[in-house]
Amino acid sequence: MSNEMRHKMANSIRFLAADMIQAASSGHPGVSMGLADVAVILSEHLNHNPKNPHWLNRDRLVFSGGHATGLIYSLYYLWGYGLEIDDLKNFRQLGSKTPGHPEYGHTTGIEITTGPLGQGVANAVGFSMASKFVGAQVNSQTAALIDHHVYCLCGDGDLEEGISYEACSIAGHNKLDNLILIYDSNRITIEGATDLSISENIRMRFESQEWDVLECDGHDYEAIDASLTTAKANKKPTIIIANTVIAKGALKLEGSHHAHGAPLGSDVIAQAKAACGFDATKSFHVDEDVLVRFRCAIEKGDLLEREWIHRQKTLPLIEQNEALSALLNPDFSRIDYPIFDKADATRNTNGKIMNAIARALPNFLGGSADLAPSNKTNLNDMGVFPKGRNIYFGIREHAMASIVNAMALYGPLMPFSATFFVFSDYLKPAARIAALAGIQQFFVWTHDSIGVGEDGPTHQPIEQLSQFRALPNFYVWRPADGAENVLAWKTALTMRQSPSAFVCSRQNLALLPQAIIGDASKGGYLLAQDENATLTLMASGSEVELALKIKIALNAQGLSANVVSVPCFDLFIEQEKSYIDSIILSNTKKVAIEAARGLEWYKFADEVIAMESFGASAPAEQLFEKFGFTVESILEKIL
Repeated sequence: MSNEMRHKMANSIRFLAADMIQAASSGHPGVSMGLADVAVILSEHLNHNPKNPHWLNRDRLVFSGGHATGLIYSLYYLWGYGLEIDDLKNFRQLGSKTPGHPEYGHTTGIEITTGPLGQGVANAVGFSMASKFVGAQVNSQTAALIDHHVYCLCGDGDLEEGISYEACSIAGHNKLDNLILIYDSNRITIEGATDLSISENIRMRFESQEWDVLECDGHDYEAIDASLTTAKANKKPTIIIANTVIAKGALKLEGSHHAHGAPLGSDVIAQAKAACGFDATKSFHVDEDVLVRFRCAIEKGDLLEREWIHRQKTLPLIEQNEALSALLNPDFSRIDYPIFDKADATRNTNGKIMNAIARALPNFLGGSADLAPSNKTNLNDMGVFPKGRNIYFGIREHAMASIVNAMALYGPLMPFSATFFVFSDYLKPAARIAALAGIQQFFVWTHDSIGVGEDGPTHQPIEQLSQFRALPNFYVWRPADGAENVLAWKTALTMRQSPSAFVCSRQNLALLPQAIIGDASKGGYLLAQDENATLTLMASGSEVELALKIKIALNAQGLSANVVSVPCFDLFIEQEKSYIDSIILSNTKKVAIEAARGLEWYKFADEVIAMESFGASAPAEQLFEKFGFTVESILEKIL
């Protein structure tokens, strides 16, 4: 293709983006215009099928700078993913297919929700890691079913975020050679030139993390093409430092931070169009010759997928195809869940359940942020990534959770991540994206309360339960024994568009009696009942055992009480009112007990007995006594 045609294609992207942002009176034209030349050449390299956005062996394209939606939606319209000009005209409007940042499941073709800077870098690492695991299961020495690339467009802001350091370190360590990071180095952020806040040598940073580093003029088509060609052949992850000009083509606003996050203005757009030989009177216009060349992606992608399917049928890949089928079609009926017959910590029961799941489901894998022996998340005798199913994330909680988000969206995988509950703070942004995007990631968070003990208040979660229970479409399970833990996993495995978290104890918890009304799979159930009860005691996790003991003490005082276990508050409040009313009787005084902040319990409770401060450093049993979580202390409060 001639550079003249490429230049026309790039300018078409620029002016579609500028028109979108001008019409919406908001958006980010600078990055969209600055990356247009890179996008044109990337279009020539990208293997994807707009007719089937879910083709497993497609290249993955992640926009870590999710604010570049002018560029993103222009490309998806031009490639033929189903967006129409009217969708571009409705950019950032209520109910449109073109929201302000790209959302997975909302706009066809978007691989993952991005926007918070740095997330997409880790997501790209996750897609690459997922491809390496699946490839290790289904590829042979003579033939590959999985051999695609992962591309990620990022900017200065993405690389300043700490998550990018974590993620790129993992990528280099694991030699993810199909990962190509295209760094839009325009040296501009919202506040001005990047030298106001950063002066590190990006080349040396990535070389030290075991990446190959290439550099090119981000507006030179041959240079961009050569860099991408080299990167695809490299044996390490590659970063291409593309030196660009923000708002390229916007005349007087070229190179200015004022073009980052505001419309250019109709006069500037008209002058820019005229300078490029475009009709300045037309908005949202694409010449037919430009559209035809971009829409070649449909025919090219369909042919690539057909060849891939044909390859599966003709190459001697019987075992590989069977392995791929097993990944894509997990048989949940094969899970032999353990039965628990003695008191145990729920981190232990959880680990045994996870191993039972892993033995039955070849697509179940994951790892911990250097805490597997404490989290009890090691999958026994199942090897190390990429051939095996235990991933060593190192002490990188934020990147871990974002990587696993992408692994979950890759296609055939059901992954988990794990750490101490208090360190869920480090990965909260990724957990929020999982909930927002409907990603089935399994978060395992152990050491769930002041029961952590001697490590003290820095390691004792207080407010985290309330924080994550407040997160929409996020299901926090805090099981009180092994049986509840089993029901939690059985339920979570069926929730294909929601993340679940398993918040588990360090200390042993007693076995609970059978449910009287309801079951744990509905989030809450009646565990113990007195005739004509005047009190309802509600709790989760380790405090359920305490509530049962308090009931016995109340009975000794001549008072009747019911005990309700609520292993998943989020699921319980979604139940029909009639179910909730059968569990929590309206004519009783309702008391919630939780060794955490517990503010959400006021939805049901008249009184909440909870933590009102941080914890302390001491053996766990002393801490429960100090902070009033004993039968005697709570009985006194109730009386």
